[in-house]
Amino acid sequence: MPNQSIRTYLKTKRALAYVFALSFLVISILIGVSLGSVSVPIPVLLQIIGKEVLHLPLAMEPDGTLTNIVMNIRLPRVVLAGLVGASLAIAGAAFQGLLRNPLADPYTLGISSGASLGAVLTLFLNLSLPFFGLYTLPTLSVLFSLLTIFCVLTFARKMDRSMKVETIILTGIIFSSFLSAFISLMIALTGEELRQIISWLMGSVSMRGWSHVTIILPFFLLGSLVLMMNTHELNAMTFGEDRARHLGVNVQRRKMLILVAGSILTGAAVAVSGTIGFVGLVIPHLVRRIWGPDHTHLLPLSLIVGSGFLILADLVARTIIAPTELPIGVITSLIGAPAFAFILLKRRREG
Repeated sequence: MPNQSIRTYLKTKRALAYVFALSFLVISILIGVSLGSVSVPIPVLLQIIGKEVLHLPLAMEPDGTLTNIVMNIRLPRVVLAGLVGASLAIAGAAFQGLLRNPLADPYTLGISSGASLGAVLTLFLNLSLPFFGLYTLPTLSVLFSLLTIFCVLTFARKMDRSMKVETIILTGIIFSSFLSAFISLMIALTGEELRQIISWLMGSVSMRGWSHVTIILPFFLLGSLVLMMNTHELNAMTFGEDRARHLGVNVQRRKMLILVAGSILTGAAVAVSGTIGFVGLVIPHLVRRIWGPDHTHLLPLSLIVGSGFLILADLVARTIIAPTELPIGVITSLIGAPAFAFILLKRRREG
């Protein structure tokens, strides 16, 4: 009987977690699309979405100007911010589970810097791969992010055969600094594209349309699906690799799958929005503290909350000193850096 009560309690808690997370996401989307230099009232916004997205037969035609603002400017920007936030958050949750450390995320592991180098190189050399066209930028970002994590793991293994988590994170930070130097070099050699590259590096979803949503979407679906299929293995690996092997997990194969999927998500996110730090660090840590460490629910909840968080961060970035827009990376860093310091201090006290 007590076991039944515990199971009922856990089911209720999980259901409430999803209700809260989805409500947070829906409210973030509505507020993100509604507010701006021209406000769109929520009832009008729902009318426009019903007419243009759901194709519902409405008695009243929404205002043409507001429809254009919502469908061609605000909605694609909000959807893109949501996809970027979801990608970074779920990748961060997977990396933290895999390495058993809340300090692990695409930023501290150097993956974001690798993806940024690939993207800046593409912009700097004006590269366009045959048959890839529009997907040249995300493809090269993903390739560079994969190459970076491979180099980080190889170098960490050379430094410490036991591959301690602290060694991997320290190696990631070293590679991040090293790759940032190459990015700075390209910026110094850049002429008229300098402003474009710098604004891109600071992180933004401004002036992005549905084409950018199309770019990130296939990578987001692929990476998220692979991570969701490995939640049970992530749960097993939180007890250590030896224990996971005893439970029948092919540790090396699963580890590589998770790292590749996380790198795909990070590379695609960086390609469309630039470097946005701390989302993959703060959101999974927050979700884990509130709703527990079970990756079966931690990953989808991190995805949902991360999406809503970045939508609100973008809203703050474009409204706090309107009409001037701040880079979204500035907002996430202002929130994430203190959170990062808090996690470090907490781990030191626990240690």
